[in-house]
Amino acid sequence: MQVPLPILKTPRLQLRPFTEGDAPDVQRLAGAREIADTTLTIPHPYADGLAEQWIAGHAPAFEAGTHAVFAIVLRDGGQLVGTIGLTIDRSIDKGELGYWVGKPYWGRGYCTEAATAILDYGFATLGLNRVSARHLVRNPASGRVLQKIGMTREGRARQDTVKWGKYEDLVLCGILRSEWQELRNA
Repeated sequence: MQVPLPILKTPRLQLRPFTEGDAPDVQRLAGAREIADTTLTIPHPYADGLAEQWIAGHAPAFEAGTHAVFAIVLRDGGQLVGTIGLTIDRSIDKGELGYWVGKPYWGRGYCTEAATAILDYGFATLGLNRVSARHLVRNPASGRVLQKIGMTREGRARQDTVKWGKYEDLVLCGILRSEWQELRNA
C-alpha cells in the first residue's frame, strides 16, 4: 500500500496535497501573466480545465515515485498561496525543486519557508542525496529564495531554454544532503 503525500507544517504555512476544489484558485493565481513569464512550464493564457488536469496527475506521479507536489496554503485562513514540489529521480537519489507563488503573496517569505520544508522532506524523509533547482536569470527573486535555503549557485546555462519565442539563460543551483545536514546542525 502506497503512503499518501504527507502534510507538512511550517510556522505560517501548511503544505498539503492539492484537491479538485483548489482548481479555480490555481487557474486564477497561475493564470497571472507575471507567473507564466517567470516559470518554464506555465502557459498564458491559462486555459479552462488545465488546473483540474494538472491536479489529477499529482497522485499517480507520487505513487510512481516521480513527483511530490504540494499546495502551499496559509495556516491562518487556508488560502492557496502557490505550489512547491520535487521531481524525483530515484536512480541517483536526486530531486529537482520547482515552485511558484501567486503575485498577491510575493515578498512575504512564503516561498523560502515552503522551500525549507521541502528540503527537509526531500533529505530526511525521501532520503535524497541532492536537490537542484533552475531559475531564469531575469528572475533574481527566485535566486534569492534558493540562496536563503542554502543552495549553491553552480552555473549558468546560456540560452538553455525558450520562453515566449526568446532564448533564456538559466541559473543552476544545488544542495547536497551533507550540506543540508551542516545547515541544520549549525
